[in-house]
Amino acid sequence: MLYRPFERRLNIELGKHELHRAQWTIIYYLENFGSATLVELSNYQGVEKPTITRTISQLEKLGYVAHVPGEDKRKKRMQLTDTGKQLYQTVRVTVDEYEEEILQGIPEEELKTTITMMEEIRKNIIQ
Repeated sequence: MLYRPFERRLNIELGKHELHRAQWTIIYYLENFGSATLVELSNYQGVEKPTITRTISQLEKLGYVAHVPGEDKRKKRMQLTDTGKQLYQTVRVTVDEYEEEILQGIPEEELKTTITMMEEIRKNIIQ
């Protein structure tokens, strides 16, 4: 009941930057955790590798991510380009404003409790 309306509205906000949630999640991950393999990204998003491959291809065409040569040539590592890093900073403002709007009126202590509880539920789901 919460997920669909949240994602629909988030996609509207991201659409202002010609992105959708799956693309933003990859950009967010690469900005915050550095380069990653397609397997790492698929595990992070909880989707199959072909889904990540399609999304990465789109981001590569847009010039936001690029392949990074690594020791193991079988593992394709990706990282943000300078353009992707600039995009992250711009989109981050939009996402922060959206988050601020939807969390309005909720005390900080309740937010912390909710986040902790949701992390525990997620751990129980994925075990």
